[in-house]
Amino acid sequence: MPERRRSGPLRFARYAYPPNQLGYCGGPDRQALVDHCREAVDDRELVALCRDFEGAWPYLQLIAESGGTADPLDADVVEAYWIGNDLLAGVPARTFEDSLRSRFRSRTTSREWPSLAAKPSEGAQPHHSFHVLELFPRIGLLRDGRVNDLVERMEQCLIRPAEVEAVDGQDLLVLAQPLEVRDGRIGFGRRRPERLRRPVTGPGERSPGVGDWVTAHWGWACEQIGRRELANLEAATRHSLEVANRTFQPGQRAPQVRAPRLSRASSADATL
Repeated sequence: MPERRRSGPLRFARYAYPPNQLGYCGGPDRQALVDHCREAVDDRELVALCRDFEGAWPYLQLIAESGGTADPLDADVVEAYWIGNDLLAGVPARTFEDSLRSRFRSRTTSREWPSLAAKPSEGAQPHHSFHVLELFPRIGLLRDGRVNDLVERMEQCLIRPAEVEAVDGQDLLVLAQPLEVRDGRIGFGRRRPERLRRPVTGPGERSPGVGDWVTAHWGWACEQIGRRELANLEAATRHSLEVANRTFQPGQRAPQVRAPRLSRASSADATL
């Protein structure tokens, strides 16, 4: 079955409503995104709701402008940010650095900023995993947390692939890799059982079943993904982890990390 073309705003909403439900980001109406996904309504109200995500929106703008589109909610742009595709490689390092400077220079210390500013030239890309791995430890609510708390919340915020093992009412029992720190490096451990809430599905949309792959975000399954998306997500996240683990002390030059090859959907792609 060919990979379906998804609405950009609706796909953004699928990944945005889990943290919004928890009150972490987005607007105050925590039911609106869920209702739009359940009814598959792509309208101006949904676009306005997506713009309320102040952390994600500038990344979407950056990817869109670098890719030559005026729409930050273009389907390929949304996919690039949450999952990963070839649009990420089209964002110039200097443009990415300028964006980070305008957004975060005043919110980081003089000790933290040089390391963050150097990330684009070291190979970082504006994927969601970059924000989780590089910004969470430096700014916001996670700065004052203990290491274990920090890693656990970073794990929940990362978009992680998970394989469905069973369906239990409104939950999915899945296997997914945990985030852990070992020998001073952050990475993924062996797959373990987890419980996710089933994704909100629209009219005529099948809910994931045993053997399907889904994306996990803050305790929810966001959507079912296919082989290409799974490969892109794993590659983009590994790349962000590699860049994050190559943070050198001030004054030292970190080697550039080669970006992975990612692709966009084509008629030849098939879901799992």
